[in-house]
Amino acid sequence: MREISLAIIGGGAAGMAAAIEAKRNGINDLVIFEKEDYLGGILNQCIHDGFGLIEFKTELTGPEYLQRFVDQIIEFGIPYKLNTQVMDVTPDKILTYSNASEGVVKLQCKAIIFATGCYERGAGAILLAGDRPSGIITAGTAQNYLNIHGMMVGKKIVILGSGDIGLIMARRLTLEGAEVLCVAEIMAYANGLNRNIVQCLHDYDIPLMLSTTVSKVIGKKRLEKVVLSKVDKNLQIIPGTEQEIACDTLILSVGLIPYTALLNKILVLPSSARWASVNQYMETDLPGIFICGNSLHVHDIVDFVSEEARIAGKSAALYIQDIIKRHDATINVNCGKGINYVLPQKLTTESVEDVIFKYRVKQPVNNQLLILKSGDVILYKQAKPILIPSEMGTIKIAKEKLQNITEEITLFLEDRQ
Repeated sequence: MREISLAIIGGGAAGMAAAIEAKRNGINDLVIFEKEDYLGGILNQCIHDGFGLIEFKTELTGPEYLQRFVDQIIEFGIPYKLNTQVMDVTPDKILTYSNASEGVVKLQCKAIIFATGCYERGAGAILLAGDRPSGIITAGTAQNYLNIHGMMVGKKIVILGSGDIGLIMARRLTLEGAEVLCVAEIMAYANGLNRNIVQCLHDYDIPLMLSTTVSKVIGKKRLEKVVLSKVDKNLQIIPGTEQEIACDTLILSVGLIPYTALLNKILVLPSSARWASVNQYMETDLPGIFICGNSLHVHDIVDFVSEEARIAGKSAALYIQDIIKRHDATINVNCGKGINYVLPQKLTTESVEDVIFKYRVKQPVNNQLLILKSGDVILYKQAKPILIPSEMGTIKIAKEKLQNITEEITLFLEDRQ
């Protein structure tokens, strides 16, 4: 069995950034595995701009953004295998992959980085009631049809969910001549970035209907109409609020789910979690198994994916070189009042670098104090005029502040007096 230092599963924004950082930190024996016939993942179909403002200090389209990483992959001579499916991974880091030229191959890896991305929730995931005609597709699929294949998906369109891809497709389809009748959102607030709400809906007079969902779809061979209904604070449909809208297409932008099927084979995730738990090195509970990007948690900005992947790539390199030691002693990091999730979920007792905490709030809030606390020790306290779930927040804590911490850490909100 061939041995290799580092395997990266996934050749999107996260996988490429992790590979580049590992290479920069002394790992030469590495390879990227990508199931498609190209690098870059979903960025290939994201032809709108808005990428790279943090990473490259300039505004790029998705293909332009990924090409900068592809250029670095080539410059560093980092090997990658396209049209290659990783079939299995074991806890002791034996990776099995398959492609047309090599057949089935097993590798013994010193470390593995999962950068497998995420997938969209479809009609079945949200228990969409009614018929199953054609014309009901996810926002990413619509984006792929239009931007990659040049195919219009419909003429009269309703979008369910205010996720960023759905918002961007509302604008894109309008520019291509379709009539986007409305965007319905089951929550009482929008789930996309504010800039996309303004640039993709307000600028084109597309209605955003909050606390509203599609309660039924109607159609024989092709979608004919949808029934919109208002929902209460418990997200239950309010009888008598039904409104029929004639349309030929329903686009679902109802959330993304980290793709962890391979990881689930070797790591049992808590039933309440949608992602793996990691420490500050992006390392899972299995030594030498790292995860980053949208396969860990869904990001709103791809620049943050690259930033996080660099942590995973460097950490994997330091682990392989035995610079990062595995410690059984860890400190849990918990979500407190108002916080939906926080990352990392645990810290090892020694940290070789400053730690970046990422978080999302449960719902929009105003005039709050954001506090990170361990026992009686306040690690961070900052006034926040507004916080919204669609925007991920970050907190950077110097490693020196964490050296003597022994009690669990909690991130929470507190009303400002």
